[in-house]
Amino acid sequence: MFYTIALYTSLAIFVVGLIYRISNWFRYKIGPDATRIPASTRVSAAVSAIVSTLFSTKIRVLLKVFVLDVLLQRRLLKRDLLRWLAHICIYGGFMLLLLMHGLDELITSVLFDDYYSTVNPFMFLRDFFGLVVIVGLGIVIYRRFISKSARPKTTPMDHYAIIILAVIMISGVLLEGTKILSHSRYQEMVEEYVGLDEEETEELRALGAYWVQKFGVVSPDVKGPFDENTLQQGKELHEMSCAECHSRPQWAFVGYGVSRVVSPIASPLDWANIHILLRYLHFLACFFGLAYLPFSKFFHIFSIPVCLLVNAVMEKGKSDLANIATRQAIELDACTHCGDCTLRCSVAVAFNEIPNPNILPSEKLTAFRALLSGKGLSEQRLMAIQEGSYICTDCHRCTDVCPIGINLEDLWLNLKRYLAELGYPKPEVWAREAISADFDLTTLKDKTLSLTPVDKTFIGKLTGSAQANTFSVCFGCQNCTNVCPVVGNYENPKEILGLLPHEIMHCLALKHKGLALGSRMLWDCVTCYICQEHCPQGVRVTDVLYQLKNLALKQLKEKKAA
Repeated sequence: MFYTIALYTSLAIFVVGLIYRISNWFRYKIGPDATRIPASTRVSAAVSAIVSTLFSTKIRVLLKVFVLDVLLQRRLLKRDLLRWLAHICIYGGFMLLLLMHGLDELITSVLFDDYYSTVNPFMFLRDFFGLVVIVGLGIVIYRRFISKSARPKTTPMDHYAIIILAVIMISGVLLEGTKILSHSRYQEMVEEYVGLDEEETEELRALGAYWVQKFGVVSPDVKGPFDENTLQQGKELHEMSCAECHSRPQWAFVGYGVSRVVSPIASPLDWANIHILLRYLHFLACFFGLAYLPFSKFFHIFSIPVCLLVNAVMEKGKSDLANIATRQAIELDACTHCGDCTLRCSVAVAFNEIPNPNILPSEKLTAFRALLSGKGLSEQRLMAIQEGSYICTDCHRCTDVCPIGINLEDLWLNLKRYLAELGYPKPEVWAREAISADFDLTTLKDKTLSLTPVDKTFIGKLTGSAQANTFSVCFGCQNCTNVCPVVGNYENPKEILGLLPHEIMHCLALKHKGLALGSRMLWDCVTCYICQEHCPQGVRVTDVLYQLKNLALKQLKEKKAA
């Protein structure tokens, strides 16, 4: 009764959690288009798209992506062999273990009439699949705690996922090992299946001797060595009453190995009913893991395949706006916090000087999810998200390296729009107001800039480097302005951007700090470095613009804190 109640309770929580997480895909309003589309319209658009895709030639694309990217995880293999192996072991081994053993009454026993969990090949396969999962966990622990592989940040949820899975696997192995040794468990089997009377002491002793000798049971009464006649009699009884549902435990090579290790203390363990306690622990861990799954990092078991399949069949510029809004919500949910985007982020180095986690793409995604979930975030947290969002240079590297194929650039654009709706627009709006009249830029002369303020002496003024000439050598050739893709994007760039790149260099030389820091060009610069590459004087134009933006942000933060 206890197991039934626990099972159905965990299943109910799992289903409710799964429905809630999937409903978020249609409720989250990411971007201006999504705000105008009701959830009901998005659901109907998704159903219509699914049906039309399944009955079109795109079904072949879906099957290809499902095999190569979902099952074989081709994208991850291209990134990191060891991480791919860990995922394949954990995901593949656990799913096979779940289908064959965890859901044996619903699947395995239906497919195989002669199924028993204690006979081959099922007993061997259970241990083999379990060992595969344990190997995967070992690789994860090695990468995370021993090899110290590059990771941006480890969250408590990462630890919870590892702990729950480890408890399930370790308790399962220990349970199997102690059941092999348990004499009380053996007696329960004899009473239920063998059908010998208590008067048939000699036959019971022969069967016990055979199980002690061949099955590893540790009996307090029956001790070896045994003569051949006794073992032969026990074997005959075993084949007549037990062989149909019990194979030799050596086939369960993991559990049997554990039983050999703990066999010296088998009697105390059996007396304390350790196998019963382990059974409770194992089942409760499984039930808890099932109930917790929709709310944990493990939910990407569902969201990643959906994300990969959706991205494979959606066509850019042709898909329904309702489905695009839903796809972005799915992408946000599919992030595994692997950190590939952060490790390749062009501005992640700024975190060394500005300890704001929201600068890092993987942490910014977490913050975006918290915003969309409706959690009340503090003013300080919102300003930190704003800062992290606008330090981003839109270089597209995070999108290019995401192993799931999430279009992070679109998410960052919509995050900025969402922040603007909350009253946290582009910092240029505040930065222009934050520039004080007594700010002195005379220190700019004869100095150049680095991409990010990594110099520990950086206090808020422009610092220099001996690697290039200064902006003061700019003679106004306008090469930087002529090759700038931002300038070329507008018919009347001066009206939109204020000062153009060459004019900003000229302003700095003339010490007009208000004009330089007030130009929108600082904030629209995409740091493509084309201007810098084409400068005949070697002026570090992009670096100058980037550090001017950082300087304006620093002034803004100081003013807000005052």
